[in-house]
Amino acid sequence: MTVNKVELCGVNTAKLPLLKEEEKEELFERIKAGDEEAREKYIKGNLRLVLSVIKRFENSSENADDLFQIGCVGLMKAVDHFDPGRMVKFSTYAVPMIIGEIRRYLRDNSPIRVSRSLRDTAYKAIYAKEGYIKRHMKEPTVQEIAEEIGLSKEEVVYALDAVQTPMSLQEPVYNDGGDALYVMDQVSDKKNREENWVEELSLEAAMERLNERERRLIRLRFFEGKTQMEVSEQIGISQAQVSRLEKNALKTMRQYLLGK
Repeated sequence: MTVNKVELCGVNTAKLPLLKEEEKEELFERIKAGDEEAREKYIKGNLRLVLSVIKRFENSSENADDLFQIGCVGLMKAVDHFDPGRMVKFSTYAVPMIIGEIRRYLRDNSPIRVSRSLRDTAYKAIYAKEGYIKRHMKEPTVQEIAEEIGLSKEEVVYALDAVQTPMSLQEPVYNDGGDALYVMDQVSDKKNREENWVEELSLEAAMERLNERERRLIRLRFFEGKTQMEVSEQIGISQAQVSRLEKNALKTMRQYLLGK
């Protein structure tokens, strides 16, 4: 899939409008009053959010036009449920909604077979998460999702992991504008650990550059093999925060290892 082309679904992405803050406020007042023209203008003024989100899925085999359309559905849902009175930026609220809509589409079209019961549990968890975000304008923990649907957090994690979209070894997990860091760069060869003791010493030294929470996160993610959702539950922060902390920690370690 490529998302670098100028036109997606007949929309010239090079000429997408950009709304000013005062325009957003004025349009939302009209939207709350039922003005469909204002709603359409607000959606068009935020299509750049959809474009930025689908770039995260550029390694997917799905057509970029299809993902753009699905992302627009998520954007429209965000517009319809956003509450400006919560003092949260629209983009902060909308991006998880857009990502969630695209991931649901990818799961529904995944070639990997998942049992009906697991899929049902995963969807209940996803809908509970989206409902929580709409009510509280922030992401819930796994425990909060589990309590919402009346299951254990282990059942929730297992079900959500089962419907995750497969990740390519060539998928970049970090890119600072130079050389990208790929998933395959993080896959360890346990059989040859004795031969890699120098690299391990360097890695330990790089981890010393991290703060205590970042070190704990990296150990949980890459030494103990926990998912981001499991880490978020153990540390007590949202999955989005885990993702951001992980990227920053990897950047710090990479810069040290490259002598920057």
